[in-house]
Amino acid sequence: MNDCQEVDVTPFAYAMSLIGGKWKMHILFWLWKKEVLRYGELKKSLGQITHKMLSTQLKELECDDLLIRNEYPQVPPKVEYSLSEKGNTLMPVLNSLCRWGSEHRPDNK
Repeated sequence: MNDCQEVDVTPFAYAMSLIGGKWKMHILFWLWKKEVLRYGELKKSLGQITHKMLSTQLKELECDDLLIRNEYPQVPPKVEYSLSEKGNTLMPVLNSLCRWGSEHRPDNK
């Protein structure tokens, strides 16, 4: 690659701004695998995530149109999360990461 050639980092930076961080890809993974999850189910699937972190990450993913939050007016409140159309377009990338991880994990020799 020519060092003088400019690199447009904008598309990569945009994508990483949506999925960067410790938990966002994990959240998207579980919604991909389970399709619809309630808040408690998602928290249980993620293990060590705090309530504050999960809440923040879900709000950011919803704001970025990667997931859909459905709230049902009942007592107790029921909220379900699923991937949006835009979120589903990331699943081939996530699938490639899963395949790469499967092929390269240390215990897969």
